[in-house]
Amino acid sequence: MSQISAALQPFMPADNEFGNVRFDEIRTEHYMPAVDEALAIAYKRLEELKTNPAEPDFDNTILALESLGEELGMTAGIYFTLFGTSGDEEFQKLAEPLSPKLATFDSDLSLDAGLFARVRSVYDRRDTLGLNAEQLRLVEETYTGFARNGAQLPPEKQERLRAIDQELSTLSPQYTQNLLKATAAFTLHLSDEADLDGIPEGARQAAAQEAEKRKLEGWVFTLQQPSMQPLMTYSTRRDLREKVYRAHSSRSFKDDFDNQDLILRIVRLRHERAQLLGYETHARYTLERRMAQTPEAVLEFLDRLHKPLMAAATKDLEDLKEIAARLDGITDFMPWDTGYYSEKLKRERYDLDEEELRTYFPLEPTLQGMFEVAGRLYGITFRPRKELAVYHKDVQVFEVLEGERHMGLLYLDLFPREEKRGGAWCTGYRSQGLRHGKILRPHVAVVCSFTPPTATRPSLLRLDEVTTLYHEFGHALHSLLSECTYTSLSGSSVFWDFVELPSQVMENWVYEPETLDLFAKHYENGTPIPAELVQRMRKARIFMAGWGGLRQVSFGLLDMGWHNQDPANIKDVPSQEIAAMESTQLLPRVEGSIMSCSFAHIFAGGYSAGYYSYKWAEVLDADAFGYFQEQGIFNKAVAKRFRENVLARGNTAPPMDLYVAFRGRQPDPDALLRRDGLIG
Repeated sequence: MSQISAALQPFMPADNEFGNVRFDEIRTEHYMPAVDEALAIAYKRLEELKTNPAEPDFDNTILALESLGEELGMTAGIYFTLFGTSGDEEFQKLAEPLSPKLATFDSDLSLDAGLFARVRSVYDRRDTLGLNAEQLRLVEETYTGFARNGAQLPPEKQERLRAIDQELSTLSPQYTQNLLKATAAFTLHLSDEADLDGIPEGARQAAAQEAEKRKLEGWVFTLQQPSMQPLMTYSTRRDLREKVYRAHSSRSFKDDFDNQDLILRIVRLRHERAQLLGYETHARYTLERRMAQTPEAVLEFLDRLHKPLMAAATKDLEDLKEIAARLDGITDFMPWDTGYYSEKLKRERYDLDEEELRTYFPLEPTLQGMFEVAGRLYGITFRPRKELAVYHKDVQVFEVLEGERHMGLLYLDLFPREEKRGGAWCTGYRSQGLRHGKILRPHVAVVCSFTPPTATRPSLLRLDEVTTLYHEFGHALHSLLSECTYTSLSGSSVFWDFVELPSQVMENWVYEPETLDLFAKHYENGTPIPAELVQRMRKARIFMAGWGGLRQVSFGLLDMGWHNQDPANIKDVPSQEIAAMESTQLLPRVEGSIMSCSFAHIFAGGYSAGYYSYKWAEVLDADAFGYFQEQGIFNKAVAKRFRENVLARGNTAPPMDLYVAFRGRQPDPDALLRRDGLIG
């Protein structure tokens, strides 16, 4: 743009070498005017593109289309990236008017006959235009996007498609807001210290800090994972564990923030949309653009895992029931007993105390160790940039460098807040690739909800939190090490059952002695983590692998149950969920416990008909890490192959082609079961 309007000014990149987001200048009231201005610019460019008298070619059509919404992507992108992490109710409510505007724009693009004619003209002549491999891929992906989103439908069906997309654009934010409010609505306030029996000191301090923040005496536990997990794992009070379990598992179900009607509406609209586009179900529509390709392949994959996982999980449950009966005379084992007795069993079997383990994982050294791992693999370093604006005081910013080459910015937002949704994810403020005529480096954010520091000790991470950190960091590396030309193909813009490979493979380094030697030192005296403790930790890695694996399969089946049928057959949310998960149900179903109402991955995220991707990518990651283990976990040649053929390539080639280029063969389908000790 030759001249920046006042509306867009706060969203323009900072005037420095990084071009970072000006979080310190953006206010809630800035978003709508900026989005309206960005939309006007995009529509103007669209009209110029359509009326260009020159014969359609790559530059005047495909590249022009790729870049026409740059300002819109910047402004709306900042809003929706912050949507799950910050903002008061006024900020959150902006999604209601903003989402339909964006849905209208998307429809205006994908359903424009004149625009599609230009795209199709380039597509039909693509082999005669002298395009390089990445340009050819962009042409094919652009054409496919139009073809799959209604460009060839008759006008009356296009109008219905527009209406569906409009409505869907408002439903997911509503689902998210309901879940946030339901999560925040519950607190467990304890005033008698005897009620804290079994709960570790660090969790007690955090609960006291939470109570003080709320101007209460005693201790407060919430449904945020760092707060509730220590209680569910260590509290001797079975009644309190039950109370918290019931509250957590019934969020947004038959309460003031009920998501049932939203779920039914979402799946019906998704189904209708798929049928308009010529597909039998939403799952069939979605999976056409996944490695799995069909619902049959997904169900066959889940079924392949189901039998060995069910056998292992059944044995895991028998072991839990045995120790519960032996230690406490429990004869009616329930879901709120799982975490408590699994911790008892792990300690008995491996002499492994998770609370002892976390004393070797203070957050800051753990971060530095993770950065060192990335440095050894890929030759990159991380430099703190405290001078750059952030959206919350807890957020840290690092410049990522390869030698003197700037590779991007990494934002870390690691602690829970009331306005921040739970869980962990990787997102970004700027993709790598071509913008305003220049190839720019990415700005990536890792968002988690880890155990916060207290007045007397630093943030000490549980082992699963360390693993989560490495997982999300793997996603970040996928973007930070991208070397693509076009943003829509760069970084993690890949098929969703391939996107988890870079993240899940990173988790493996957490369990390697060579990695732990870099950073795992006691937070009080700096002594290294003992080698024998590391060996016990490694042995315990596959502890209850059957139970955990079957849980993931059950979620995959629930997802497919919602999206691989005509939802007209679905009577209500509870009966549908029970039917979908019946084959994996080992514990008594608790009245009021409904996963779907808080299953944000599939109803407010991008995983609809794709939750199986986690297990699918675990197969890839087990096979891929096997290569590192064969050659050395810091082998630079293997790391170079992974970087050049997976991390750097984005969606510039089909994912299986990229994997084979790295590994030299297709993945071994039994690699995961072998790693988890479920087959020989």
